[in-house]
Amino acid sequence: MAQNPVEWAVSAAPVDYETAVAAMEARVEAIHRGEAGELVWLLEHPALYTAGTSADASDLREPGRFPVHRTGRGGEFTYHGPGQRVAYVMLDLRERGRDARKLVNNLETWIIGALDRFNVTGERRCDRVGVWVDRTEPGGQTREDKIAAIGIRLRRWISFHGIALNVEPDLSHFGGIVPCGITDPRYGVTSLAGLGLPVTMEDADYALKSAFTEVFGAVSEAEPPV
Repeated sequence: MAQNPVEWAVSAAPVDYETAVAAMEARVEAIHRGEAGELVWLLEHPALYTAGTSADASDLREPGRFPVHRTGRGGEFTYHGPGQRVAYVMLDLRERGRDARKLVNNLETWIIGALDRFNVTGERRCDRVGVWVDRTEPGGQTREDKIAAIGIRLRRWISFHGIALNVEPDLSHFGGIVPCGITDPRYGVTSLAGLGLPVTMEDADYALKSAFTEVFGAVSEAEPPV
């Protein structure tokens, strides 16, 4: 039987992190009970750091710079803030194969497809979660920059948390943490703007929606949960 379209909601104003987490958790419970459908929720957060379940306290380089939120998603420290498109993904894996590894792979495929709309080649790395851009100059030392992060949690086979695509954030804000615990100087952080692309948030949203349907199926417009 065909799945219902995934609801697709976009918040116009920044959303407080704790408010967003509470809304996600409520939606996950509603999906589990069969009282609500799957949802992808696009938003921006005020500047903050989040610490995943594997976060090392020493990776928080500037503890007082922005609020720090402990979170149940996988991964280490990451940054959220204006100019970054966060997409929270609440999908029912009971209907999608109960395969967490496949979900992460599909999220990477989704991001790579969205980047392709801007002629950006996003790449996977087997030892580093997320999507990367190879910025190595001919004959130069390897340089790769992360353009999108992934952090997912499952509760009774319903996913929440999701992805964060750097559209035009202040990249200096990543300096207060060791992003995702990666200290190797060959690996940094970039954004679509950092690659010289004048992409608006609306452009990014359109690309994300188009690429999502190719991986996960149809969507339908919906109101944000908060």
